[in-house]
Amino acid sequence: MSGRERGNGAGGAARDGTAAAAATPAEVTRHDAIVIGGGPGGYATAFRAAARGLDVALVEQEEVGGVCLHRGCIPSKAVLHVAGVLEEANRAEVLGLRLRSDGVDGDGLDAFRAGVIRRLHKGLDHLAGVRTTRYRGRGRVLAPDADPAATSGPGAHHLVEVTDAEGGALHLDAPHVVVATGSRPRHLDALPVDGEIVQTSDEALWFTTPPERAVIVGAGAIGVEFASMWAPMGTHVRLVEALDRILPLEDADSSAALADAYRGRGIDVHTSALVRGAMVEGGVAELDVEVDGDARVLTADRVLVAVGRDPNTGGLGLEELGVLDARGYVVTDAWGATEVDGLWAVGDVRPTLALAHAAFAEGLTVGDRLAGVGGATAVDHTHTPRVTYSHPEVASVGLTEAQAVERFGRAQVVATTTSLKGNAKAIIAGSDGQVKVVHLAGQAPVGAPGDAGPVLGVHVVGPQATELIAAATLATTWEAVPEELAGIAHVHPSLSEAIGEAYLAAAGLPLHGT
Repeated sequence: MSGRERGNGAGGAARDGTAAAAATPAEVTRHDAIVIGGGPGGYATAFRAAARGLDVALVEQEEVGGVCLHRGCIPSKAVLHVAGVLEEANRAEVLGLRLRSDGVDGDGLDAFRAGVIRRLHKGLDHLAGVRTTRYRGRGRVLAPDADPAATSGPGAHHLVEVTDAEGGALHLDAPHVVVATGSRPRHLDALPVDGEIVQTSDEALWFTTPPERAVIVGAGAIGVEFASMWAPMGTHVRLVEALDRILPLEDADSSAALADAYRGRGIDVHTSALVRGAMVEGGVAELDVEVDGDARVLTADRVLVAVGRDPNTGGLGLEELGVLDARGYVVTDAWGATEVDGLWAVGDVRPTLALAHAAFAEGLTVGDRLAGVGGATAVDHTHTPRVTYSHPEVASVGLTEAQAVERFGRAQVVATTTSLKGNAKAIIAGSDGQVKVVHLAGQAPVGAPGDAGPVLGVHVVGPQATELIAAATLATTWEAVPEELAGIAHVHPSLSEAIGEAYLAAAGLPLHGT
């Protein structure tokens, strides 16, 4: 039988075409590889391994696509697009248009968001069915003593138990198992989530009526994206961040630029702020917050807890195998392999970048390794773009200025920043921003043309920054120098020419800037 027909067990095939988890413990279905988790990292691994000729089992207890497609990246970007259109409508008069917005149609918003998810899921679900054998249920890697013959010794196989929602179980066997079970929102003890007033992104994303007053606790990517989502819809948004700046993983200048833009749009930004407690009564939350040592009470009818995400690694048999660190992440080498032969991990279960495209990259590498492809290289996440779909957008690749100084020393690092204030397309879009290039110093006299070593990092704040960063990724990956990059023509007028202007300035040859 083909890989698509195997593993149905005593229960036969489920109605959606996936294999039903209903075999008896004595029945074991063999594959070349088993991937537990059908999100971006999981299905990327499965698809690449299948393309290399392996018989792959894909185990997922919900829908293929994972959090990214169904509860995160995709629906949030759909709503952010709606917010962006509304923001454009709100400045119609500036554009010479006579438009009127009556606000958000909740049913229409819900239909649009769901339609985007449905269209993408339909295609992805079809691919998963064609390329892999799917099992609907929760996968668990059995400890070695559960089946010594299958899980120990040279060329060992791993046994995976798949349990469905009704408690039925079947067993799969393969020489390789990949854990790709993603992550979940992190909670705060001082701010219990009730799902109604106090929410995580899992609940908050599905609003049909925007809140009047929102407090967002945590100003990383998720927090600032929700601020950009709600503010154009009329919500009074307050961002509360425990560290001394928003987007703390980005370059400090990018953080400052976004904070300034937010304050200019009426979004309150509180940094060095700690939530000490909260009381929810009558549909209203009152948060006790300490800002720079001063006690304050913030009132809201919606509170979003956006303080990060934790890996979904509990109950998978990984603790018994000794592959988890103190925080619950799977410990791997640079290629995603654990110390247990044949056991791998990709995506948010690893302490790497918690981004879908980072998981894609890891999955493709592991898929090649499973198939024994020679020359498969480890993913260097220094050159993986980091993106935040705020308004204005923030994107970066490579080292921040602080990281570069720490690695090479202050005297060896140069940072050149150019503004988008003179960029025609940014002006037309009614936005502002900047491009910062971090590079090593050259050997020429300071300020002379060509006085620049390899580009170490590029940081963009402005419209479509998440699109512009792709080209900058080539600069850091290839260790290009600004003088080389300055010779590349960029379309005029365009937002992309802001990158070109930054390279010109870094090469000591500014065109429109000073």
